[in-house]
Amino acid sequence: MIAQFRRLVAGLLILTFAAPFQAHAALVVTDAAIDHQRIGSLLERADVQAQLRAYGVDPAEARARAAALTDAEAAQVVSNIDGLPAGGINILGAIVLVFLVLLVTDILGYTKVFPFTKPIR
Repeated sequence: MIAQFRRLVAGLLILTFAAPFQAHAALVVTDAAIDHQRIGSLLERADVQAQLRAYGVDPAEARARAAALTDAEAAQVVSNIDGLPAGGINILGAIVLVFLVLLVTDILGYTKVFPFTKPIR
């Protein structure tokens, strides 16, 4: 009885390993590929290229450097881009800017907004 069971198991194992394996190939899009595509699409925008030229950077060189980024570096760049405000300035920065402008105008004597300032006039 045990010998027949062993033969059955051995036969099933042989059939299992002798059967042709089917491999399925598919294009797997990873997060890293999406990150690289997003950086590439940003570098293709005309406004981004104009700003790069204003900073003295050749857009073709920037694209080459972006293509050479590792997956981790590309993910970090994309996360930094996602964290930036859309308008280029956040609300806290705007509040500080308004405060500083009012403070300077108070010190120069043009306005009287803050009671703790003394005009220089």
